[in-house]
Amino acid sequence: MEIEDEAWIRAEPEVEALVWRAAQAVLDAHEDIEGNGIVILLADDDSVQALNRDFRQKDYATNVLSFPSAQDPVGNPEGQIGDIALAFGVCAREAAEQGKPLAHHLQHLVAHGVLHLLGYDHQDDAEAEAMEAFEREILAGLDIPDPYAEPTSPEG
Repeated sequence: MEIEDEAWIRAEPEVEALVWRAAQAVLDAHEDIEGNGIVILLADDDSVQALNRDFRQKDYATNVLSFPSAQDPVGNPEGQIGDIALAFGVCAREAAEQGKPLAHHLQHLVAHGVLHLLGYDHQDDAEAEAMEAFEREILAGLDIPDPYAEPTSPEG
């Protein structure tokens, strides 16, 4: 793990443990995968925007990016699954807008990113439903509420 933006640590002092717990939960649920090498970059919005622009031709910061390792084992360290980058500003803003703790949102996005590394996607409704169902299952095991549930309005 590389923490490029210290804002992650200021906001969540236990950020490394949170990240690895979420990543490991996904890997533990996939006993059939070979390897478990994941590099996770906790970055700022500018760095993630540059990655998104350079690799996806989308010039904006996004919450999480996943870069699966190539299938050719010659160019990759043994067991390397891929890389994930998360943008602090985007993640913190989304968590606040959604009224959820940053820790929960971070773990959701890490799980989401790892699932992308394992081949899951959400390009159509069926894929999205399958991926979201698996995310719910993983997050429930981490005692995190369903991130896709409609927010309940406070009684007044």
